[in-house]
Amino acid sequence: MSSEDFPGWHGTTIIGVKKGGEVVIAGDGQVSLGQTVIKGTARKVRRLSPGGAEILVGFAGSTADAFTLLERLEKKLEATPGQLQRAAVELAKDWRTDKYLQKLEAMLIVSDGAQIYVITGAGDVLEPEHDVTAIGSGGNYALAAGRALMDSDLGAEEIARRAMAIAADICVYTNGSLTVEKIKA
Repeated sequence: MSSEDFPGWHGTTIIGVKKGGEVVIAGDGQVSLGQTVIKGTARKVRRLSPGGAEILVGFAGSTADAFTLLERLEKKLEATPGQLQRAAVELAKDWRTDKYLQKLEAMLIVSDGAQIYVITGAGDVLEPEHDVTAIGSGGNYALAAGRALMDSDLGAEEIARRAMAIAADICVYTNGSLTVEKIKA
């Protein structure tokens, strides 16, 4: 089977919502290979504690690639305690310039409660304009739903859960098996 014939891994919707003094990152559990669901309960949202700081991370893309990036991010955070933005920028620079890292296919949403960023392999460190961001195959659906719910009386967790439910109803690579982590600002 040639690489063109290989159906490719799909899956993952991750959303980050900042509202009411907290940040919530939620992710679904589906991993698909072509049209087959390989796993429905993958855990793509994690809590890191480099140097005692609480950091939430959600990832979309290749799992092995994402774990490589999580390890690098943790090292950057240990080198720059309490400076999430600086650690994120340093990771993005390495990711863009290192020949090994350039091949990694993943995206990250990271937060320390005060800040929330999307980090990409193109060297981007993006802070959402409307305190909601999403990545992955169902990311655009979750983002649209999350933005629509931001003006409601709902808290960050309920917005994330409802947005993920909408994404799961639309995107065949997203399911309703959620991992939800939250952190206070």
